[in-house]
Amino acid sequence: MLFTKASEYALLSLIYMAQKPIPQDVDKISNEIKISKSFLAKILQNLAKFGILNSYKGANGGFILAKDIAEISLKDIIEGAEKHAPAVYECSISRDDCKKGIGDICQIWSIFNNLQIQVDAILGEITLKDIIEKQVVK
Repeated sequence: MLFTKASEYALLSLIYMAQKPIPQDVDKISNEIKISKSFLAKILQNLAKFGILNSYKGANGGFILAKDIAEISLKDIIEGAEKHAPAVYECSISRDDCKKGIGDICQIWSIFNNLQIQVDAILGEITLKDIIEKQVVK
């Protein structure tokens, strides 16, 4: 699936953090945007591992954006939150890697692959800045 709750919560959290100049702790973020603390903590840790957030420990610790909002794409957010690239279909990225061994004769692979390429391009163009400013690329 392309968007799950993890992607949605990641996006909401990043929008919230983009408006804050200091690290935000999980408790505060989860209370502000009404998200389960434990689930949010996992999502934010994934985003930190993916390089979208910086994580700080201690009394003034928490999470803060690691990049400018213009440098964080929707594709990055989904990949970071989900721990894999967004996929519109559950097929191999190459005909040669077909798990069913029918890549050479598959008639739908090229259609779905082309769709995936277009979706990846669109998601890569839309930035957190675009979303915050409501200027989504068309």
